[in-house]
Amino acid sequence: MLRPARLRLGDLLRVGAVGLRTRKTRAFLSALGIAIGIAAMISVVGISASSRAELDRELASLGTNLLTVGPGNTFFGDSANLPAEATSMISRIGSVTDVAAVGKIEANVYRNDRIPRGESGGISVRAAELNLPETIGATVRSGAWLNEATAQFPAVVLGAKTAERLGIAEAGEDLQVWLGDQWFTVVGILNPVPLAPELDSAALVGWPAAKSYLDFDGYPTTVYTRAKDYAVEAVQAVLAATANPEAPNEVKVSRPSDALAARQATDKTFTGLLLGLGSVALLVGGVGVANTMVISVLERRAEIGLRRSLGATKGQVRSQFLTESLLLAALGGLGGVLLGGLVTTGYALLQTWPSVVPAWATLGGVVATILIGGIAGLYPAMRAARLSPTEALAAP
Repeated sequence: MLRPARLRLGDLLRVGAVGLRTRKTRAFLSALGIAIGIAAMISVVGISASSRAELDRELASLGTNLLTVGPGNTFFGDSANLPAEATSMISRIGSVTDVAAVGKIEANVYRNDRIPRGESGGISVRAAELNLPETIGATVRSGAWLNEATAQFPAVVLGAKTAERLGIAEAGEDLQVWLGDQWFTVVGILNPVPLAPELDSAALVGWPAAKSYLDFDGYPTTVYTRAKDYAVEAVQAVLAATANPEAPNEVKVSRPSDALAARQATDKTFTGLLLGLGSVALLVGGVGVANTMVISVLERRAEIGLRRSLGATKGQVRSQFLTESLLLAALGGLGGVLLGGLVTTGYALLQTWPSVVPAWATLGGVVATILIGGIAGLYPAMRAARLSPTEALAAP
């Protein structure tokens, strides 16, 4: 008894590709559905990973060891004050490397003295200690930071948003703003400060000048503290009691990098939503593959009948159509991975981010297409295998 010849892998791939070569347009559209779903998933994961890589790089450059100390509320709900000596007391903590304070001043700043008092523009005025930039990682975009001399006189450094709102692009000796009912010279403009964004909308004057010209009471409202990396948690635990030993419950301690980490967690939630949408697109692509394969079986019944008459087994026919489905899905998957990588790289370049496409996403995309191809092609392949030679050849 003669046994039917076994199809080798190369023969199986060649036979499975026949349907794709003879129906190029239909194969392309079906593969495109898969590609769109995979590209959506790859690009969502890639853009999200690139964003997190940029955030991690930013945090690494700024440091996650910055802590802030501020006044809370009293037992009766009134606003509390930090002691005037809070900065010096915090600096005595062994693991603290830098300490700098700012104090809120009840004053407004305007471009000139003709603007009504009620229009503050959301700009706050704060007294600042000289080592503030080193402590919070701030840099000067134009001009210079305050020094021992300028901190004694009516000189001001503007935050990035403050300068924008006042219409000031460059600092200069002849450039002044109306601050607290007198003119202050703009000696510097800061770049945005990621770990202290409240300073972007502030006008900063020297601590001595604030007392002399603006009736500043000398109480710090925010104390920025840098600790050694290994001791951040320990320092955070004792900051309240150190800043105000008499009433530590009236002190608030926070870590600015935690806010950035919370933003990262929010991005992850949003990424999950987008991944769900990408999965729906991938499912639609799988339905397209199944539809293509069912129609292919109906159109090629005569071919199936001829192959069965010439000795092809049910298993060989089933393998042929299943291979065709897998090839169709694999083409779409490879195209989707490539397209998703290009979208991620392009977007990352526009945002000046590092381009990151996780290996698990690429591998998962390929595995997903193989599974979808197998599931989508299983029923059409089994249907083709069940056709008897006489029934297939009799089909119109």
